[in-house]
Amino acid sequence: MHIMGEGKRGVRMDRSDLKRIIDVAAGREAADMCIKNCRIVDVFNKTVFESDLLIAAGVIAGFGGEGHKEAREVIEADGAYVAPGLIDGHVHIESSHVSPAEFSRLVVPHGTTTVVADPHEICNVCGLEGFDYMLKASEEIALSVFLQFPSCVPATPFEHSGAVLDAVKIAKRIDNPRVLGLGELMDFPGVCAADGEILDKLMVAQIAGKIVDGHSPGLNGYELDTYTASGVRNEHECATPQDLLDRVRRGVYVMLRQGSTCHDLLNLLPALNEANEHFCLFCTDDRQSASLLEEGHIDNNIRLAVSAGLDPVSAICMATINAASCFGLKDRGAVAPGRRADLIMFDDLKDIRVRDVWIEGVHVAHNGGYLAHDVHIEPQHVSGRMNVKDFSSERLKIHLNGRKVRTIKLLPFSVVTEAGVADVSANEQGCWIRDEQDIVKIAVIERHHATGCVGLGLLEGYGLKGGAIATSVAHDSHNIIAAGDIDTDMELAVRKLIEIGGGMVIVKDGVVLDFLSHEIAGLMTDRPGEEVARRIAEMDRTAREKLHINETADPFMTLCFMALPVIPALKITDNGLFDVESFKGVSLEMIE
Repeated sequence: MHIMGEGKRGVRMDRSDLKRIIDVAAGREAADMCIKNCRIVDVFNKTVFESDLLIAAGVIAGFGGEGHKEAREVIEADGAYVAPGLIDGHVHIESSHVSPAEFSRLVVPHGTTTVVADPHEICNVCGLEGFDYMLKASEEIALSVFLQFPSCVPATPFEHSGAVLDAVKIAKRIDNPRVLGLGELMDFPGVCAADGEILDKLMVAQIAGKIVDGHSPGLNGYELDTYTASGVRNEHECATPQDLLDRVRRGVYVMLRQGSTCHDLLNLLPALNEANEHFCLFCTDDRQSASLLEEGHIDNNIRLAVSAGLDPVSAICMATINAASCFGLKDRGAVAPGRRADLIMFDDLKDIRVRDVWIEGVHVAHNGGYLAHDVHIEPQHVSGRMNVKDFSSERLKIHLNGRKVRTIKLLPFSVVTEAGVADVSANEQGCWIRDEQDIVKIAVIERHHATGCVGLGLLEGYGLKGGAIATSVAHDSHNIIAAGDIDTDMELAVRKLIEIGGGMVIVKDGVVLDFLSHEIAGLMTDRPGEEVARRIAEMDRTAREKLHINETADPFMTLCFMALPVIPALKITDNGLFDVESFKGVSLEMIE
């Protein structure tokens, strides 16, 4: 039997396993495996030493020595480096567009053996059923997946999400040994105001002895004191070196994020020093399949940090023991007796390219190839989540009394927007029509409860001409979001999404040019990551070539973040335009 600890499946080591590990360490029994002549990265002393490595029952038994019996399996390292398996401190698996089993296949060959995942996205669509799916779908896979229970479903009270997860519902799942705590606490205004519902959620975590993940971009001074005093343990939304220093000063672990969209790692590195390094770790947050295939996962964070001047052993510590310490994962994060045999092997300390990966002593990857045989779970209770009512092109008409309007103004290569102002055109019926300006219609259609809600706005700087794009991946409530300049094309795109159960659609001149279905909650698919990456790349090219999307915007990723009402400055929900800075809904038309 391999030891799972209380981490992966809640199975504890039994007495016979413990005796065997001790006997192997003492030389009385032969190890299951011995990795000979390796250079071991010591994350405790921050050094490298040469030794053999003995593994028994999925655990590191010791470093061997004279008189030890020959192991059942001997692996000759020939001087290669062996380090602990890598840990991602904060990730939304849903953002990869693939299922947990497929996500494991993509990241494990890059050396990631453990992730702390926040299923915030699928829970906003499916509630507890989404959470239970992520637990079950990540149960019988090689990757060790811990979950944080989403703290903000819905993300704000100003939109319709698929569920409401209050303190009572959190309490039903938080005692699960694979649930480490409360997910990113995005409602920092509610925390600072000691909001009653927030206090209830914090108390559930405290009573269960679980940690609380932070999310407080831009917070400082006494407000940061207030937020941290609530029990927040870590933070992944730091943008500047001072943000990092301010949080470490308050005993908060800081994650240096390198995702597909948000790149904070290099900005934060200047704040690291010998005194605070142990409070820093890595995360990816949101990383698409294409990024995982082309650049890697946490190994990419390490290479990027080392290339910018960080000591390689320090970078490995951040990716292993620091992350384990942050989350109280005492059974992993180091190559040491008694720890899980989650190991990676590579040849160059300054340019880590993972060659072999073991999880609990089982060889699961070699030279980029995945050796594990995972169980893929059918999404029985989280598919077909497209409950749309009373939708037609008539619901997309923008009736104007005047001509001066607010626009969601895109910034180049960013999901942050400006609150723009424009004078636009209207037809004889007083409805908005496209003119020579780079302004198109944007709509959010509620898809969870058949409310019939449709929020309308105008998007500036997207570049779209003559058609429509729609997707059911629309952070954080994941209603349908569509952009276009022809109402009938927008309607067709939305109807196609409903037909396929969610995903991504491109329409031009009344014809569906391309689509990719996401059968798991409209967020993910169980197709191979390579296929998903290829198809999304093809759709991006089609969107640029046929619909002329600007090079400074990602056709789908930019669009899906336009529905996120917690990132400045102006966004859109199914209830209409939302001013993030004043945190309230606003009208499309400007009052003269």
